[in-house]
Amino acid sequence: MKKLLVLSAISLTILQAVSAQQKLVADKIIGIVGDKIILQSDMEGALADQQRNTIDGVLPPNASCNTLEMLISQKVMVLQAERDSLPVSDGDIEGQMENRIRYFEQLYGSKEKMKEVTGYTVYQLRERFRTPIKENLLAQAMRNKVIEQVKATPSEVKRFFDAIPKDSLKFYESELEIGQVVITPKATREMDNYAIERLQDFKKRVINKEADFSSLAILYSEDPGVKDNKGIYPMNRNDKNTWDPDFMAAAFRLKEGEISNPVKSAHGYHIIQMLKRQGDNITVQHILIRAAVTKSDLAKATEKLDSVRSQILANKTTFAQAVSDYSDDPSAKFTGGMLQSKTGEGTLITVDQLEDPSEKEIVMMLDTLKPGSISKPTTFVDEQGHTAVRIVYLKTRTQPHRENLNDDYARIQQRCLMIKQAEAINKWLLEKIPTFYVHVDPEYKNCEHINQWMAQLAKQ
Repeated sequence: MKKLLVLSAISLTILQAVSAQQKLVADKIIGIVGDKIILQSDMEGALADQQRNTIDGVLPPNASCNTLEMLISQKVMVLQAERDSLPVSDGDIEGQMENRIRYFEQLYGSKEKMKEVTGYTVYQLRERFRTPIKENLLAQAMRNKVIEQVKATPSEVKRFFDAIPKDSLKFYESELEIGQVVITPKATREMDNYAIERLQDFKKRVINKEADFSSLAILYSEDPGVKDNKGIYPMNRNDKNTWDPDFMAAAFRLKEGEISNPVKSAHGYHIIQMLKRQGDNITVQHILIRAAVTKSDLAKATEKLDSVRSQILANKTTFAQAVSDYSDDPSAKFTGGMLQSKTGEGTLITVDQLEDPSEKEIVMMLDTLKPGSISKPTTFVDEQGHTAVRIVYLKTRTQPHRENLNDDYARIQQRCLMIKQAEAINKWLLEKIPTFYVHVDPEYKNCEHINQWMAQLAKQ
């Protein structure tokens, strides 16, 4: 169900940035920089965010050291930015704050629903956002000032590349850039009503003791996880970045033993039974029914995308414009319709990264698609379980190869530049940290950079 009800990747990324500001009171101070403290909860929140953003959920052994070093360096940058009076205007802060508030309003549908799910009014959210947003802007301004003159020249890139042992050069599988235009037909009112009526009948049968909720869930629920857990999920009120907001709001309104009326979420219609409630922790069981899309609706979507495909091939429009004009994929406005690398390398992906169920059918198309070509419309089931129609665009395809300067210069240059920037920042920190009061919990004093910084402090 967490796979089913999870928010889009982009929504998740934004929510993680916001939820990092909503920390519980920490039990321990692990660092002090000037008048700013770093709490154990800061560390734990940052590590949790990193873990969620890894492919396998495994963090490196030195993750705690790296994270605390990052938190310390950020505080130093904020303090130095204040000392240097770097320009961060109230308008910049208000602009970012309003963007976050607006995002939450769109996500939850209204200010009232936003308050119900997050537990905070718009005013309270603004107050929570203000200081972290200002500090983030100050730290970024200071970082930009430190690295603005750092460049990686062609000769430096070549020296960097030549220093890499030949047997350590990366091998790149064939990489592709793939885009899609998606149309998701909406179910008719009749199909919506039919799904609602089925759930109402299930609820009535359970209340009248004519059927067991678990048995109905196993027999009829369209939640993919139902076979493993009978539709039962533990939830916490603070898991706002994990669950569909409408589902979560409806679940937390229930009393123990109560069954909801049909609830609409991004994934279909549900009835939810409250099994157990203890403070901010609840256990619920649900049945999911999706309103069916008719063959006629799918045929209309297919015809529409066939026309869009013809316009692109005839150069009457571009793929990017077609995505903007027609795609129902919620992430398309951020990605331009291009699939994104799971390793954070932009739009270049390998075949083995097409692992989501909704992407596996694309693999079958690749043998017939050449770079620059567009598939005919095909139906598929998206990550929310909706039947949709798409055309697939193969923009580029590279050949498998060992890393080299001709094919991979931009990647090599970026790695070289990042190393030079890191060196410049650490050199700057070694100079600036002794000018501030810094205390670090003894548990972390053997971390590489913290050890260097504290040694530099000891010389003062």
